[in-house]
Amino acid sequence: MGNCSGRPAKCAHASSNNFPESRNPRGGTKSMDDSGLGSSRQQKTLAGPESNSFRNIGVASSLAPSTTLKSFSLSELKNATRNFRSDNLIGEGGFGFVFKGWVDGNTLGPSRPDSKMVVAIKKLKTGGFQGHKEWLAELNYLGQLQHENLVKLIGYCAESENRLLVYEFMPKGSLENHLFRKGVEPISWATRMSIAVGIARGLSFLHSLDANVIFRDLKPSNILLDSDFSVKLSDFGLARDGPTGDKTHISTQVVGTRGYAAPEYVATGRLTPKSDVYSFGVVLLELLTGKRALDDDRPGYLDEGLVDWAKPFLSESRKVFRIMDTRLGGQYSKKGAQSAAAIALQCLDWDQKYRPAMSEVLAMLEQLTHTAKRPSSVPPTPPPHTHPPPHHPSANSSTVELLS
Repeated sequence: MGNCSGRPAKCAHASSNNFPESRNPRGGTKSMDDSGLGSSRQQKTLAGPESNSFRNIGVASSLAPSTTLKSFSLSELKNATRNFRSDNLIGEGGFGFVFKGWVDGNTLGPSRPDSKMVVAIKKLKTGGFQGHKEWLAELNYLGQLQHENLVKLIGYCAESENRLLVYEFMPKGSLENHLFRKGVEPISWATRMSIAVGIARGLSFLHSLDANVIFRDLKPSNILLDSDFSVKLSDFGLARDGPTGDKTHISTQVVGTRGYAAPEYVATGRLTPKSDVYSFGVVLLELLTGKRALDDDRPGYLDEGLVDWAKPFLSESRKVFRIMDTRLGGQYSKKGAQSAAAIALQCLDWDQKYRPAMSEVLAMLEQLTHTAKRPSSVPPTPPPHTHPPPHHPSANSSTVELLS
């Protein structure tokens, strides 16, 4: 869903001159065009004339027959949002705008704010970053998949050139707001680890499906939080079915968000579930440090991202405490922090073959959080690398912008 509450993430665009070249682990470089990114600001995903065309792909024929989504009229959604009034605007991104709305809990028709169910309504901009194909991808995935850690899609509107999606409303907004917005009460260590477990469960579910679904754009603004900080993954516009059978990867245009995309995906366009594992490692690192993957408010932020800065500390357990979020005030399990840092380091391995599967990450995190409830016990330490840790060029500096 992108940012459903709070400011959009600051990202350079594909046409920016600020992108570093994509470094190849073998020493070569890869230009932005070579890696599959076009130069248009309108391109976040697949290029081509139909990327932002609303007329080339039908909606009803593309939905699974078993879908229970409601087809809303534009008039119904105008009524639900009071004609998309600005005071109901709760988020904005490249795709368009997100509005707070109210519908009848039984009929799903428009209703008064003081009496019925609250929903979030995403309204796609014509010619926005996230075109019709991405809108349709989100509609198809969330229309067919149900899991406690995926945001619930209630319905859609495809009237004329208007494209809208209607979701359950998430009262706490995005993880991005709670980690990085000034003036917001910092989330506790226990809550951060619970959030990490929720993210891992959502990704593990996607990777366990027959289609081996790859989320492809994991970042704090796409991680929504319910009233009790339960995690819901949102914004499936860039999700793709992963490799099946004898295939080891799928080849696709490089899209996503700079700082979170796996280095081998940026360099080659080869996408695997381990690409999501790397992104998860970045988010876990953000939970530990309270710092953004790329701090664009800091001069020279493109030269060194969070991963490059933190890795020397992650590799030595006694140094982990130097990078922990100071807003925690030292109120966290020291051994738990070391174990979480070791998990993050494995997820961020330059070589995707040595990253654990999300199911393994989930098991380690669940064991960590379970042990944390028994202070006298020693939290588990993830298994060490099975190969000598190689020295590689910067993972973050090798990424090109992949629009957010």
